[in-house]
Amino acid sequence: MRSRAGVDPGPPAPASKRARVHDDPVGRLNELADQWRLEGPSTSRFVPWFDPDGAGTRAQVLLLMEAPGPRTVAAGDLGFSSLDNDDPTTRQVHRALTASKLDPAHCLRWNVVPWALTGLDGRRRSPRVDDLEDARPALSALLAELIDLRVVVPFGHAALEGWMRYLTLARHPVVVPTLAVPHPSPANGHRRQEAVQRTTTALDRAADLCRRAA
Repeated sequence: MRSRAGVDPGPPAPASKRARVHDDPVGRLNELADQWRLEGPSTSRFVPWFDPDGAGTRAQVLLLMEAPGPRTVAAGDLGFSSLDNDDPTTRQVHRALTASKLDPAHCLRWNVVPWALTGLDGRRRSPRVDDLEDARPALSALLAELIDLRVVVPFGHAALEGWMRYLTLARHPVVVPTLAVPHPSPANGHRRQEAVQRTTTALDRAADLCRRAA
């Protein structure tokens, strides 16, 4: 929607989203987020909110990232796992989405490890195998709520490893097509254009799979 002056107002402000985190289609998912916050060693670990402007429980495509990024963590209670986030990784995802046939309204962005991961120096670190295993029950709980899921797109090695651990270790996994792509972080500068092309193609194929399942 555009304003009367014809200027795109941009995504809703985080405070507007925060007021809707317990509404459909994400109310049930954010109940899970509340639960995961309390299950950490200090009963206060950081887990972002599911985006109320995303597909929520009606998602057909799960865009699976690694773990919450620094800007999301810094936002605290106004931090969302959202395609509206203003960070370099999300901008790369947007670039591929815009070039693809996939409707963002069908997508849910989330992390294979839902909570923030930090090293001894307090800085963000990448998920390890133990982190992926600790987070596997959370991924199982999420997938149980996504009854319309058609495709999973893991971004990067850790997301793919976490997803495959779920598929091969869960007793009754939700098995759907998987289209793995490189992580969109600008730090992964090698073959960047190829990475964008691969991601765009994967999202195109995800859109095709959703249409065939309709």
